[in-house]
Amino acid sequence: MSGFCARESRPAFAGLGGFSPEELFGELSTPCYILDEAMLRRNGEILAGVAERTGCRILLAQKAFSNYDLYPVLAPYLNGTEASGLYEARLGAEEMPGKEVHVFCGSYREEEFTGLLRYADHIVFNSPRQLERFGPLAKRAGKSIGLRINPECSTQEGHAIYDPCAPGSRLGVTRAQWDAAMSPELTGLLDGLHFHTLCEQDSDALEITLNAVAERFGDILPRMKWLNFGGGHHITRPGYDIPRLERCVRWARERWDLRVYLEPGEACALNAGYLAARVLDVLQNGETRIAVLDASAACHMPDVLEMPYRPPLYGAKEPGELPYTVRLGGPTCLAGDVMGDYGFAAPPEEGDLLLFGDMAIYTMCKNNTFNGMALPDIFVRRDGGELQCLRKFEYADFKRRLGRWC
Repeated sequence: MSGFCARESRPAFAGLGGFSPEELFGELSTPCYILDEAMLRRNGEILAGVAERTGCRILLAQKAFSNYDLYPVLAPYLNGTEASGLYEARLGAEEMPGKEVHVFCGSYREEEFTGLLRYADHIVFNSPRQLERFGPLAKRAGKSIGLRINPECSTQEGHAIYDPCAPGSRLGVTRAQWDAAMSPELTGLLDGLHFHTLCEQDSDALEITLNAVAERFGDILPRMKWLNFGGGHHITRPGYDIPRLERCVRWARERWDLRVYLEPGEACALNAGYLAARVLDVLQNGETRIAVLDASAACHMPDVLEMPYRPPLYGAKEPGELPYTVRLGGPTCLAGDVMGDYGFAAPPEEGDLLLFGDMAIYTMCKNNTFNGMALPDIFVRRDGGELQCLRKFEYADFKRRLGRWC
């Protein structure tokens, strides 16, 4: 498509090295994901620098990125993985062997908890009741035990679905809940506290939150061995205030004499992947230009609808900034299966290759087969530019999820 600029310098496309999507990925069947090994390694280097300078320990939150074929790229820079349940804990233990495995779940099931004890090193509970029920068992198994706290400090705007400090939140123990339910015996089971309140935010939001933690739980923290700052820290984003983050880590370590953990998901794989798609059809509805792609927001990039947000697109700009504004949508029956409106120098045509950026996170670990849509194949672009296919999906992958499979 002639309307694309010759060179795209935004962070989401920095890994392309000035080449166009068609030049790099034109031979691939679409839709497909492409992971960028070099960009993953760059993120790892940034995170390792934070850990080295502050003494904190950094974990990969697998809920954002769980493409285990690339764990060997990140493993040298990280201390382990964070899991949200049994399967992720097992994946972290198997695919990043010798590293720490931490797990937090809103509620544990008894039939799965024994399995967790095989894989997890740190187990964080969400309520005094869950701590009472499973904590002694975990303690006898030699696990480090934590409790998630809610500092009741919202720093987000517009993303209430991702705000654990929203009124009525089920996540974390408020100080009032602590005072009502935490006996000396239960407190004695704990090795650490955990809070997770951020989503794609800078370290100024962490600093505000950490002050709230100190205000509400500062009298308890001197008895703890560790404090987990959770995730949502956009550490590897250009412009992120790393010195402020490091001051927060040092302040907590020195004030309470404990170990600090960070468990970013996005920061590990930020701007380290793409979703390639081709235009299937173009149409006009009134004043709205529309291009229908072979990729789906609902199926292949669910956060576009859940968050919601509009992913970066190679060569495109904001609506109105270029001569043609076009709405991009998927082929499913969902009327809202729309990636967003984008500005183009020339209108997309059938067969054009479009490349969405920052597609390594919250895509492959969340996608689905609504409408019987095939899952996109997964490729990795190695350091030398070689494209390697990690996974292709077929009809059997769709069918086996839905019923008896022999």
